[in-house]
Amino acid sequence: MIRPGRVLPVSMVLALAFFMGGDASAEIFQYKDANGVIHFSNRKAASPASGVMAAAGIRANKPAVAAFAPQDKNLQRFTRYDEWIRQAATLYQIPEPLVRAVIKVESDYDARAVSVAGARGLMQLMPDTADRLQVRDIHDPRENIFGGVRLLRILANAFNGDLELTVAAYNAGEEAVQRFRGIPPYAQTRQYVSKVTGYYRRYRTTRDTVEASVGEP
Repeated sequence: MIRPGRVLPVSMVLALAFFMGGDASAEIFQYKDANGVIHFSNRKAASPASGVMAAAGIRANKPAVAAFAPQDKNLQRFTRYDEWIRQAATLYQIPEPLVRAVIKVESDYDARAVSVAGARGLMQLMPDTADRLQVRDIHDPRENIFGGVRLLRILANAFNGDLELTVAAYNAGEEAVQRFRGIPPYAQTRQYVSKVTGYYRRYRTTRDTVEASVGEP
């Protein structure tokens, strides 16, 4: 059973916000082992020379793009991506209600959403972040979901499965959470954490996904 204040812990280390202005800004590193398998981590290898290591430049230095606020009002959007949400949650061992809560707050389930900072899609990934997570098409709902959940897994590992710190890092970045040794004192981030955890509780306790998605938590 998952405790309300915790993300399901897991040993593997494989394996942002539209309304709140986040951009999924954790620092991610990737490296290839001797067998050619690519791994993702939030930490640099002890000896970079031992493998191929690339730091993820999270905040993109790319031309500004036109923001697109969530506009989909069809209630079917709340169940449209059920299969992919379940698959990604199972693969990366992240609670499905948490994935849904992040999507709700990030994009209100509108896959076309683009933030003023350039974060895109259901889980509002920045392009450079998506590249490091090997998301081939950031606009593809399935790939966007899998990339975002992969990032949640990395952050959950970094913060020992702490729900609020994981969510805060998704919004403000891993370094900010580490620097302040907790949720950063940013009004935006604190509101974001409150919204995501609120919807998380609703998705955990309300069997009807549409009902849980409508209104404030």
